Amino acid sequence: MVPGLLAAPGALRLPALELLLARGRARSSESESTERWLGEAFGLEEAPLPAGALTLIAHHGDPGAACWARADPVHLRLMRDRLILAPAEAFALSGEEAQALCAALNRHFEGRLALQALEPRRWCARLEQDPGFQAQSPLMLAGRDVNRSLPAGAARAHALLNEAQMLLHEHPVNAAREARGEPVVNSIWLWGAGRAPGKLQARWRSVAAEDPVALGLARLAGARALALPDSAQAWLRTLPEDGRHLALLGALRSPLALSDDAEYQQSLREMERGWFEPLLAALRSGRIGMVTIHVPDAAASVSFETIRGDLRRFWRRAKALAKYAPDSGVTPGP
Repeated sequence: MVPGLLAAPGALRLPALELLLARGRARSSESESTERWLGEAFGLEEAPLPAGALTLIAHHGDPGAACWARADPVHLRLMRDRLILAPAEAFALSGEEAQALCAALNRHFEGRLALQALEPRRWCARLEQDPGFQAQSPLMLAGRDVNRSLPAGAARAHALLNEAQMLLHEHPVNAAREARGEPVVNSIWLWGAGRAPGKLQARWRSVAAEDPVALGLARLAGARALALPDSAQAWLRTLPEDGRHLALLGALRSPLALSDDAEYQQSLREMERGWFEPLLAALRSGRIGMVTIHVPDAAASVSFETIRGDLRRFWRRAKALAKYAPDSGVTPGP
């Protein structure tokens, strides 16, 4: 899966990827977020995706029967009458800083929530009670007004976030960051609240990802949860000859959300060299029997499925990546 692949393609030419898209069979459905696509893929079509509990599971934690949420650190900037959110992907944060901030918040909110900085920029919180609403992830809300981003029924969360903001404003970590000219961590963002689901069913034997939500789903489904390697060659060396396997290539999500076109284009080049070229070669050689490229978050959710025999369909000429966007009118058919 490659979220963000067709959202801002630009003029860059990617021969291996373009050939896989041109020769493959395309299916489309309603556009959806990466988290929503993952939930549906593991059978959680109706229930909200409990990203907090899944992140804890990915880090070998036990959520038990408690309600967990992601409580990621964010930077809020006041711009006239709007409070604009910058997700943690927009700034650097050390492990020591994250632990110190979480410790201060835990002392203040003792008995109401308990934070864990599982990674410097990915925090989880055990909640006293279900907040009763579902917010989008900070990455999806980058650059938006947070006052319009919390759904109806989130008054309790508003009050909690206001408390957190007042505490973080005076914290020595933020004083030091401000003195260095770095964005301060002046709030947390609650999203993906819920309890861990029971055992799930997976269509894949393994899942390789950097995203802990995907890895948590894999663990619950009994699939191998793997760290994402640097390349398809390294990935294929770890896999058996048969079965279906999922790799979540999420490197485009942050530059897309942060409108960093240069980083987006560089990530595309690296994916072409590290993933699409080796996957095309493996398909040609018969090492793998099929490559399916899922892009859930374009104008429509689209999947391109290519088997080895499809590569002989020479009349399907490769086109620039922009031509494969769902609204371009030239997406290949079955």
